[in-house]
Amino acid sequence: MSLILIIGPMKSGKSLEMISHFNHLQYTNIPFQVYQPVRDVRDENVCSRAGLFINCKKISSLNDILNEEFKIVGIDEIHMFDEEDVDAIKELLNRGVKVYASGLDMDYKGEMFGIIKKLMELGPEEVKLKKAVCEICKEPNAIYTPIFKDGKIIMEGLPSVIPEDGKYTYIPVCRKCFHNIKSN
Repeated sequence: MSLILIIGPMKSGKSLEMISHFNHLQYTNIPFQVYQPVRDVRDENVCSRAGLFINCKKISSLNDILNEEFKIVGIDEIHMFDEEDVDAIKELLNRGVKVYASGLDMDYKGEMFGIIKKLMELGPEEVKLKKAVCEICKEPNAIYTPIFKDGKIIMEGLPSVIPEDGKYTYIPVCRKCFHNIKSN
């Protein structure tokens, strides 16, 4: 079938987009499931900042999906899975499963996640690159999600994926503001 990627910085509407693709399916006979990584400690469901949500199943590896039979699969917070998990997505696509995957495209340093690169190499049918409002200049063109601690940007020393657990602050920023705060 097909692969649809929904990527961008935090607060860009990725979860809302994912929910919009799956909400109506609960009224059909089409077998589907939405998944999230166990590493995501924020919510038990896929939740939008608009207050909407859809139920999901927490898994540690995308290989866990291969034991189930669905026509459509959603994977939220795709950037929190390992690059090797792309093989499971390849298998799903080979079986004719339609796959939606949403998540951050870049880490806190502004570098594309390896899993996103590998998904792009699969030739997605569609890539929805979302933008957010920059929390510094308030322009609607934020593409980065840097991490701050005690008001200072962190550019080194952390793993690529940091669960949002309250120890750090994450904000969406535009290219100009990202480079300005990086150089200070």
